Amino acid sequence: MSLLPTDSSRLLIDGKLVSGGGGEFDTVNPATEEVLGAAADANGADMDAAIQAARTAFDSTAWSRDHAFRARCVAQLRDALKNDVERLRAVTVAEAGAPVMLTSGPQLEAPIDDLTFAAELAANYTWETDHGEAAPMGMRSHRTVRREAIGVVGAITPWNFPHQINFAKLGPALAAGNTVVLKPAPDTPWCAAEVGRIIAEQTDIPPGVVNIVTSSDHGLGAKLTTDPRVDMVTFTGSTATGKSVMTAAAGTLKKTFLELGGKSASIVLDDADLGGAVGMTAFAVAIHAGQGCALYTRLVVPRAKYAEAVEIAAGTLGGIRAGDPTDPRTVCGPLISERQRARVERYLEIAKAEGGRIVVGGKRPEYQERGWFLEPTLIADVDNSHTVAREEIFGPVLVVIPHDGDDDAIAIANDSPYGLSGQIWGSDPGRIRTVTDAVRSGTLSVNGGVWYSGDVPFGGYKQSGIGREMGVLGFEEYLEAKLVATGL
Repeated sequence: MSLLPTDSSRLLIDGKLVSGGGGEFDTVNPATEEVLGAAADANGADMDAAIQAARTAFDSTAWSRDHAFRARCVAQLRDALKNDVERLRAVTVAEAGAPVMLTSGPQLEAPIDDLTFAAELAANYTWETDHGEAAPMGMRSHRTVRREAIGVVGAITPWNFPHQINFAKLGPALAAGNTVVLKPAPDTPWCAAEVGRIIAEQTDIPPGVVNIVTSSDHGLGAKLTTDPRVDMVTFTGSTATGKSVMTAAAGTLKKTFLELGGKSASIVLDDADLGGAVGMTAFAVAIHAGQGCALYTRLVVPRAKYAEAVEIAAGTLGGIRAGDPTDPRTVCGPLISERQRARVERYLEIAKAEGGRIVVGGKRPEYQERGWFLEPTLIADVDNSHTVAREEIFGPVLVVIPHDGDDDAIAIANDSPYGLSGQIWGSDPGRIRTVTDAVRSGTLSVNGGVWYSGDVPFGGYKQSGIGREMGVLGFEEYLEAKLVATGL
């Protein structure tokens, strides 16, 4: 029996599940190209109603001040999501094309578990700090710093890891006392709409605190960036769109959190286990068809070991099948859409035109008659100036670049407009520390270490974004600081 929804999904506005003013639009399975069903298609009036509901809930209720109640509601949401996890899993695999094996980790269950950290912060965070007495300008005063919710948060999210990104915004924003309007990507409306259904039917979260607005209109979220009733915008997506968000938000000077693109380097030092370092880097770039902003898509290896590294990477990627995401053995599923596959294929043509060599992959798999699949691909004979080494491809594509020592490897890694993540492989702790100190990125993995977790911050340097998501730092992105000085 199918666990997929049997009726059209609905918007969540002011605590009610409602139809969209724009009618409905189709959501499609990227592995089969079949229409799964209909999603509510919001229009401008729906977005206006959602923003007003969030504004009213923040201004006229005790939500932002009742820390214990919020902690209970976030924990309640976590438990309700766990109760419906199999239905959410089915939707995620069918709509996002996510391999089912990933739903036990970053595609579903791990982000649900991370709501525990947000709930505990709501209950235990130090909301008020005593700064003692002082006499500035001769006036004895007692100073207290209070931390308070920013207000209405507009959250605009992408399709690649819909639950992880939706919950990484909803959890801390709600725990901090804000109200939220969530605008998910048109490619994965059901993933968000199912969360809206669960909130409405299974939690005590008050009306207007969470509003979820699905739409076929990519531009509808732009209203969140300009509307003066919205106090903050949190956006995850491309750097180009992030710049537009920041520009639009400047009109009302609203705070922006931006988690944007990446072109992260995996640096292999000459004392590293070459087979392990190269094999794990190549394997990782095929996960979820390479549709992850923090994946290590530049493999930077010692020049003397370049040919051997290319051979190892080719063997790894050549052994990974672009397969059915419902198969527990599948690592590399389909790309999200025909448009996205065409985009990746254009980059492969650019690589060849600039002198790059497709070592393995680069084609649509002959064994897949339908679906937006692409074979995991390795590109050699490029340097860091080539387009495929500089721009985010967002597909299962790895480029291999030679380096001439530690300093050159650092220079290659940093010669990028991005700074989201990175990886270092080696055996000398001192050399590794020198490299980690020098690489300009928000997260770094050393010898396969995992930096992703709900209790630590994630975000990037340079054009990879502004601010941090998750952890205490991510929670505090959603807070204002108020200093109260009392005369004595």
